[in-house]
Amino acid sequence: MSKSRSQLADYLAYIIIRVMVCVVQALPFSILPTLASGLAWLAYRVDRRHRQVAIDNLQHAFPDRFTMAQIDRLTRQTYRHFCGLILEIIHLPRRINPYNCVSYLELPQNPQLVDRLLSDRPLFMVTGHFGNWEMAGYVLGLIGFTAHAVARPLDNRFLDEYLRRFREKTGQKLLAKHGDFDKLQSILSRAGILGTLADQDAGQRGLFVDFFGRPASTHKAVALLALEHRVPLVVIGARKIAEPMHYELLVEDFILPEEYENRSDAMLAITQRFTTALERMVHKAPEQYFWLHRRWKHRPAQSRQKVA
Repeated sequence: MSKSRSQLADYLAYIIIRVMVCVVQALPFSILPTLASGLAWLAYRVDRRHRQVAIDNLQHAFPDRFTMAQIDRLTRQTYRHFCGLILEIIHLPRRINPYNCVSYLELPQNPQLVDRLLSDRPLFMVTGHFGNWEMAGYVLGLIGFTAHAVARPLDNRFLDEYLRRFREKTGQKLLAKHGDFDKLQSILSRAGILGTLADQDAGQRGLFVDFFGRPASTHKAVALLALEHRVPLVVIGARKIAEPMHYELLVEDFILPEEYENRSDAMLAITQRFTTALERMVHKAPEQYFWLHRRWKHRPAQSRQKVA
């Protein structure tokens, strides 16, 4: 009986989300910045728990750069950015097509990136919760490259299927973070393109690397696959530069696994390098990073023992 009620609740949540999406898509595109500001104002005041998480994160990340008043302003700007991001993602399928995509995402004149996309080697596109992390994969599909994004399925299967249809509309494919490892290896063996968010807390078993001056638990799989399959990494991000929905693609670093083949700490070194690249990217527009999530949720075992 409880399972039946859960299914019903999930379906009702799905219907509510679909109705909200329809309403937002019916609104003029030009009104999105104003609507985002209003939603951010409300969220900042109502969402006390995540507001405090953001303030704490920012205080640790920038202990000497910002005053408390500036941190509060930056927290408000973070809410504003992500409220705008949600509204833009809802409009994404109706606004962007193969003929106008470069009007919404400026691509860098980077021969190395082009060479990597066209090479006969696989490629790992590493990004974080910065800017519009959906934009790069979406545009990549529009210009003819099939990328596979690694993501955790939503608990609500109705919403998960809906989001999957949206994200796969241009040819991008989704792989489950847990359960699709064989498929993932097969794609790399065929010189495919993978994309992943590499700034999520990996629990106590993750690799702890420095991120804004604190050890952050980070998933091992990116470095492990890069070394095992000789996959080059490119650290990228879509930074917003104008309203509404105008971004530029940042290419922060290229990492070749063969440079680390003879190192005993190769996996840790690669993980630290792409994490440092993500940090440099966040410094360029700190209000566009998702400070609302608990990136430093877990601590190394030694640190916990010292506190105890």
